[in-house]
Amino acid sequence: MTVPRSTLRLQFHKGFTFDDALAHVEYFAALGVSHLYASPVTTAEPGSRHGYDTVDYTQVSAECGGEAGLKRLVEKLREHGMGLIVDVVPNHMGVGGSSNAWWLDILEWGRHSAYARHFDIDWHSPDPALRGKVLMPCLGAQYGNELAAGRIELHFAAQTGRFYVSYGPHVGPICPIDYASILQSAERADLNALAERFQGLTTQPADQPRAAEAGELLREFVAQNGRSAIEIALANYAPGEPVTRERLHRLLERQHFRLAWWRTASDEVNWRRFFDISTLAGVRVERPEVFDAVHALPLRLYAEGLIDGVRIDHVDGLAEPREYCQRLRQRLNDLREGEPYVVVEKILGRGEPLRGDWPVHGTTGYDFMTDVGALLHDPAGAEPLAATWAELSGRSASFAAEAMLARRKILAENLAAELDRAARALHRIARDSITTRDFTFTALRRVLTELTVHFPVYRIYPQNGLRTEADNFYFNQALAGAKQTLSPADHAVLEQVDAWLGGVADDPTPARPAGNAQPGSNSMSFNYAGSSRRTAQTLFSQLTAPVAAKAVEDTACYRYGRLLSRNEVGSDPGEFALSVEQFHAANLERARRFPHAMLATATHDHKRGEDVRARLAVLSEIAHDWSATLRAWSTLNAPQRRTLDASASSLDHDWAPGPAAEAMLYQTLVGCWPPQLSPDDEAGVKQLAERVAQWQLKALREAKLRTSWLAPDEVYEHACRDFVFDILAPQRRDGFLRELSALVARISRAGAINSLQQTVLRLASPGVPDLYQGTELWDFSLVDPDNRRPVDFAQRRAWLVETPPSDFLPDWRSGRVKLGIVQRLLALRAHLPALLSEGAYVPLAVKGKQAAHVVAFARRHGNAWAVIIVTHLALGLLELDEGNDLPLVDAAQWDDTAVKIPSELTSRALFDWMSTAAPKVEDHGVLYLRDVLATMPVAVLVEDGVPRG
Repeated sequence: MTVPRSTLRLQFHKGFTFDDALAHVEYFAALGVSHLYASPVTTAEPGSRHGYDTVDYTQVSAECGGEAGLKRLVEKLREHGMGLIVDVVPNHMGVGGSSNAWWLDILEWGRHSAYARHFDIDWHSPDPALRGKVLMPCLGAQYGNELAAGRIELHFAAQTGRFYVSYGPHVGPICPIDYASILQSAERADLNALAERFQGLTTQPADQPRAAEAGELLREFVAQNGRSAIEIALANYAPGEPVTRERLHRLLERQHFRLAWWRTASDEVNWRRFFDISTLAGVRVERPEVFDAVHALPLRLYAEGLIDGVRIDHVDGLAEPREYCQRLRQRLNDLREGEPYVVVEKILGRGEPLRGDWPVHGTTGYDFMTDVGALLHDPAGAEPLAATWAELSGRSASFAAEAMLARRKILAENLAAELDRAARALHRIARDSITTRDFTFTALRRVLTELTVHFPVYRIYPQNGLRTEADNFYFNQALAGAKQTLSPADHAVLEQVDAWLGGVADDPTPARPAGNAQPGSNSMSFNYAGSSRRTAQTLFSQLTAPVAAKAVEDTACYRYGRLLSRNEVGSDPGEFALSVEQFHAANLERARRFPHAMLATATHDHKRGEDVRARLAVLSEIAHDWSATLRAWSTLNAPQRRTLDASASSLDHDWAPGPAAEAMLYQTLVGCWPPQLSPDDEAGVKQLAERVAQWQLKALREAKLRTSWLAPDEVYEHACRDFVFDILAPQRRDGFLRELSALVARISRAGAINSLQQTVLRLASPGVPDLYQGTELWDFSLVDPDNRRPVDFAQRRAWLVETPPSDFLPDWRSGRVKLGIVQRLLALRAHLPALLSEGAYVPLAVKGKQAAHVVAFARRHGNAWAVIIVTHLALGLLELDEGNDLPLVDAAQWDDTAVKIPSELTSRALFDWMSTAAPKVEDHGVLYLRDVLATMPVAVLVEDGVPRG
């Protein structure tokens, strides 16, 4: 078995190891998942909680249990007929601290390091201070201040015989060509003799073995004679005195790295980062030797049968995603029989197809997450909620306008160095031709800026230097936007940039004589215009992708608050709702093109738990009431606001948290208020306040308005935190806390129906349903690290029983009914695997008085059928039955509403896997909802004779 029936995502780290997972394998098997889906298992930075900061691609993480622990886990999984999918991170490595041997070698030997071409480093920076060097932006303050403060020190590692400088956890190896001067500074005969062994060294690869031999002699000397002589040499570079500090500075200036204040990275970094994170360096996996080094471990694990497939992290960061996927798939195919399961983490815009020439099974499920999330929203709420948001916040009602501002800010402040690098690549092309040499760097940068800010999706994927028709659909939108905002004087430059970025075929003639070739931005010299254009296209794609991610997901989504349930990774908050017909169309397309793509509703990256979003979606059904509530709460809590120095802010308010942040805070509280929390529970409310305050700090900094990660305003942040704790203080139990809990109580039942609806849709739609750790019960988590808290698997195991989920509906606040639905539908997928993994998707017509409140479809494979029916937009129907405390529409409310059943099923007996119901198909081929949804808000109907628990 290679293609999973279902997956369960686990986040491994030193607090949750392979052996910890092994202890719960029986539970995972009983739940019904076929594969565990692991976070990266390679060695990451010490203490990493996520594993995406890989420092050694060749070793399984010792903190997670090492390869022996991984094998124990896999052995246990195999005993239960289960498999393992692992997360592979080919785009970047962790380069903070002192754990990445590849990066340290580069810092030591510069462009002559054996790993110099493993990373995207521009060794030919226009800044003379960075030519041949790597910017090391790790200092907490300006270089001169940190040097004078004694925080940058020279050390000697006795176990390796090497000199290095340290700054906190960061290490910069000293190049061995400087060892002679360091040793000679001690003015000792024994060290002078050792210094001679380092004389005449160069950084050339041929000299590096000699340096290693000399370093071994130095190590042996210290081992035999102690450190006293070395300490004399180190004292001559101590930062405490002006003379020795100047000597240390001159030594640092000769190294292949340049220590710098961390804030300089956005403007000056000369290597590709993961987004704007200066501790994650981009890897050139497009180079065959780098591909082999990066994938040696997962390929071996696959060859040995330990894993069944891979999830590729951030595929859009790679130079050539198509070629990468093709190479990876071919390598996996060559290793063993069977079909390897391969999915890619890819954010798709609405209507953007995953490219068909990528040999993968699909995406990791963000596209499904936004589809089902939008389905839960009432489109009637879009305009009134947008108007209320604009009125209260003073910001635009349009998310597109907010995103445009964010894109410009990210380009100007966070990714300016990346923009410069892409513009330089275009400028080099311009200089290569007499017809374009007068296009200035500044003009090209202006044009590139406008193309980037108007680019509607993550990136383009040219083939042989030419954009495809699919690329042009989006590139032309950016082109039109750029043309509108640029001066007419720049239109000729824009037209030429359009051509260079794949609008016309490459010119195969030499751009300049080979002897005059200019160094390319990817550490190579190019003699042909085509190669230079491909480099520019790659840099453009590696610019638009992080700009989209940082501007939309990590900025605008924290600024725009029409309804936070639509502000999710992979979603466009400007798209408020999806009709039932549109949802069916998306499922039909997925079934046709990528029937084994992952289906997710929660991930390790989500901004709000799936049940937070499901509850908040209910507010779209009462848009006017919610708008009035927001205004009332704003007035009620006005006394708790903190007055600030208005002169310190460019915003039009002088109080914390400010109108936009306050409105978002209320939504967050409504969304994540635990179902069983009472406003009188002081400890429980305080615990909630701590979680929300943690979320708020991250949200405020990501918004980059009054405060940010680059320039934190701690006075404002503390004032916002105080506001949270004040409005949730015990003395508010008869005021705001009572009103908050009352609003939550009003919408919670409808929110629970939304949650059960999206759970069933995920488990029954075309694709491979993915379950994020712990979300089989209610998931009211917020953004990480809140969504990565420890999971009580023992409780979940104890709650697994072979009874219908309807038995637990009366106790719906515990979440056990959700667990029952997950268990039941995974059992159905195991019992009839072809039905839900390969079966046709058949939308079903609904008629009658409440037809707008139903989603129905069937899955068919051969003679086997399943009919799926879920309650939709339920709040209005629930409120017609005031005495009901269940998340269940009273049967009488359905009136004549019925689902039209395929003719093949009219003579068959159907039974509900969600309850004990056996609704009758009427003679005219319909199922009445008053029968189907009498005991549960969702139903999955199959024929009699199927094992049901």
